[in-house]
Amino acid sequence: MHSRIRNFCIIAHIDHGKSTLADRFLEITGVLAPEAGAQQFLDSMDIERERGITIKSHPVTLNYEYRDETYTLNLLDTPGHVDFTYEVSRSLAACEGALLLVDASQGIEAQTLSNFYMAFEHDLVIIPIVNKIDMPQADVEGTIDQIVKDLGFSREEIVLASAKDGRGVREVLDRVVEHVPPPKDDSGPLRCLIFDSHFDTYRGVVVHVRVFSGKIEPDDRVRLMSSGMEYRVEETGLFKPQMSVNKGLSAGEVGYVISGIKEIRQTRVGDTITHVSGGAKEPLAGYREVKPMVYSSIYPTSADDFEELTRSMEKLRLNDSSLVYEPDSSTALGFGFRCGFLGLLHLEVVQERLEREFGLSLVITAPSTKIRVAWINGTSGIINNPVNFPDTGKFEHAEEPFVRATIVTPEEYIGNVMQLAISRHGIQVSMSYIGVKRVEVEYDMPLSEVIYDFHDRLKSVSRGYASLDYEYIDYRSADLVRLDILVNGKQVDALSQIVRRERAYERAREIVRKLKAEIPRHLFKVAVQAAIGGQIIARETIGAVGKNVTAKCYGGDITRKRKLIERQKEGKKRMKRVGNVDIPQQAFMAVLKRE
Repeated sequence: MHSRIRNFCIIAHIDHGKSTLADRFLEITGVLAPEAGAQQFLDSMDIERERGITIKSHPVTLNYEYRDETYTLNLLDTPGHVDFTYEVSRSLAACEGALLLVDASQGIEAQTLSNFYMAFEHDLVIIPIVNKIDMPQADVEGTIDQIVKDLGFSREEIVLASAKDGRGVREVLDRVVEHVPPPKDDSGPLRCLIFDSHFDTYRGVVVHVRVFSGKIEPDDRVRLMSSGMEYRVEETGLFKPQMSVNKGLSAGEVGYVISGIKEIRQTRVGDTITHVSGGAKEPLAGYREVKPMVYSSIYPTSADDFEELTRSMEKLRLNDSSLVYEPDSSTALGFGFRCGFLGLLHLEVVQERLEREFGLSLVITAPSTKIRVAWINGTSGIINNPVNFPDTGKFEHAEEPFVRATIVTPEEYIGNVMQLAISRHGIQVSMSYIGVKRVEVEYDMPLSEVIYDFHDRLKSVSRGYASLDYEYIDYRSADLVRLDILVNGKQVDALSQIVRRERAYERAREIVRKLKAEIPRHLFKVAVQAAIGGQIIARETIGAVGKNVTAKCYGGDITRKRKLIERQKEGKKRMKRVGNVDIPQQAFMAVLKRE
């Protein structure tokens, strides 16, 4: 019955209790036993549990009794970190309603506002919830006032809840049944939206779908509308939360489809599935194309692992559609991939998943942003790899991407926040008060200044209370140079970076100092240098490993000892000319970390 289906998701700023609230939903609907003790049950990946964050949206079908009738609730738990906004947007497209969670002790934060506007643009019914009302520091009335004033809800629409002790959770589910509209009863040709997928070693690609019209059943012949490939449906089912087989999916339902798709490249998130015979003519709108914000190269530590890395990247791309990559090669590191990420946390998560889930050992290059270069002949081009950035004098000017950063902070820290933003070339756009004691301030800032450690520094200067959200706005002119790193006189292209000229010396000193600490000593002196064009601007020397060649001489003429020492010097000079310096993986990782 379409009238008893509700599709909704939970949206909030990071650490506002989304996953804990989902746990209570699972307990109330009988999916999870209350005494099971599993916390953040839907956060199934080790990385999610260790970091305490949601990385992937997780669908689950719940059966809820309301006024003697059973309703089917399809829930999608979404991430809260700014780097995983694309996951949130995909979940919103598969729902009719959203639960907007606000922490009673933190109030409205940057990502709260961002997710609210995103849900508003998708024309979803939004149910505001004040969570963590059990906390000693909870300011329930102040948070309600913020929601009423800044988001335009009435007091009667707001639900008070504590996901930790269960207060108000049933009322939340009642509101979902009462206010979230059922999906449209569309009996037209089959149209399923692929909103996620994963790879099963034995079954092939498992696609996660929301059926918008028609019905899909086992043995149906279906077509992927973007690629035109045709398959026979082997199995359909629901997430409860493990995959549970059923006889078909009707309009409005959320579940999975297995069609024996072995070729990973043929499946694309946002694609539409329809019947081969009598299918839809027009696909569903799908999703906007993801725009990577940060670029970095990934190489296997051993060249023999490149094929394994290729297969692993394809499988990971199924489960993380915001990952963009293309083949790349480096003189120092061999063959790998140039990858686009939504942020630095996204980069770290991808690296950890590749290493843990696929058993790979990887080297990651320093992250960079896209740079637009205006050439002397009047044309322009985009560069996303520092190695391709031209030397000074070979181009008219360069432009780097700017973002609009929205920072929400208690008023006592606004001075520290403004000082930090100005030090990162931030240009203040606006400042307004949220409630009595919280300030929202907006800055236009270079993306390169935001992606590294701005979030960590922001938390530091505000004692953890400030929050950050940002979105790309445009390219703006900047005085940029390519900083090259030379080890033993040879350029290491994987360590090249594009930096602002006024920051080049400071960054160069930092890199050569870290490399000196990480690169092991050899039998000859190793020079670690940083250069702009042909000019060396920083240098450190790694001393040679000493060997006492005169130890075997007991007394005798001093000329014998001098002869041995001179021969050792000649050997070290010769070794320096032909010797290779091995740069360990931790040296590349050390360069990534800013002080």
